[in-house]
Amino acid sequence: MRKVIVTEFVSLDGVYQAPGSPEEDTEGGFKHGGWQLPYFDADAGRFISEAYAATGALLLGRVTYQIFAAYWPSAPEDNPLAKQMNSMPKYVASTTLNEVKWNNSKLIKENVAEEVAKLKQQPGSGNLAVVGSGRLAQTLMQHNLVDEYDLWVHPIVLGSGKRLFVDGIGSLNLRLVDTKTTSSGIVILTYRPERKGGPNG
Repeated sequence: MRKVIVTEFVSLDGVYQAPGSPEEDTEGGFKHGGWQLPYFDADAGRFISEAYAATGALLLGRVTYQIFAAYWPSAPEDNPLAKQMNSMPKYVASTTLNEVKWNNSKLIKENVAEEVAKLKQQPGSGNLAVVGSGRLAQTLMQHNLVDEYDLWVHPIVLGSGKRLFVDGIGSLNLRLVDTKTTSSGIVILTYRPERKGGPNG
């Protein structure tokens, strides 16, 4: 069975909103967009490349899909991730989009949890990676479909914004299986859910 891995850039206070640019997601009057960029260093680039090398398909929400689809098809050819991002399968969960034009993209308009559960059972190599897409990640958490969390914790407190772990997703018992750090102070924490009946179950 293929694994669903949720990868999120988060602040120390758990905010995942708009790490990449000021215009990325201003919902709720969020004014801190682009907070992740000062911390992106060579170590972070290497770890991201390693993660994508193990990825077989992307699971994306609407906002993240639109950000990626606006950049990657015309990304510089010398970008080491461009070919992989453009060629790999992409599954987009959205009730508002009517089509997805980015190469190898497929729209999931309803029964998201059910469709992702089916994807996990399909043959194939590589993980199913949820990148950003916080609301999609929360839906998959609620349905116990996440096999691993890669949380990139940045040394910044934002004080406001969308948080990954919100009321309504239920309790999660997680086991720390790996840690990495970058020279800029990002701590990458890899957790896997404990199985029911485990030491914390």
